[in-house]
Amino acid sequence: MEHEDQHETIHEELPEQHEDPLIRVLHRIIRAAVRVLAVLMVLVIIWGIGDVVYVLYQRLTSPPFLLLNINDIFATFGAFMAVLIAIEIFINIRLYLGTNVVPIRLVVATALMAIARKVIVLDLEKIGPDYVLGIAAVVLALGITYWLLSKNRPE
Repeated sequence: MEHEDQHETIHEELPEQHEDPLIRVLHRIIRAAVRVLAVLMVLVIIWGIGDVVYVLYQRLTSPPFLLLNINDIFATFGAFMAVLIAIEIFINIRLYLGTNVVPIRLVVATALMAIARKVIVLDLEKIGPDYVLGIAAVVLALGITYWLLSKNRPE
């Protein structure tokens, strides 16, 4: 009985019981589409991990052996961060499927991770000061937003 009550509260914006049969079908299609996105995101994560392993293997087995230059290290950091961001997006999708709560704090944390990845792989010689200021503004805005959400979070 508890599971049924919980099931009815999940995504009130996409209720399974709606007076219009077309809307019910459309809601089921949306839910199925989100499940497909979750499966695709897992495939992206697996592909990303494989890519990181392959690139590291290539770099470490080419002369000079077992050494990475700074560009290789930054590229590896970027690839790791991309996989971590994909994992965070999967968690967002999973929470979207399983709860009625929009995980705003997690979405902001994912955005912070994405902009952090951008900062880590940033090549300051190829971009202008306006780009750096723009990224700084986004980092500041997301940081303040995350702090406010964490500060007001009920314990």
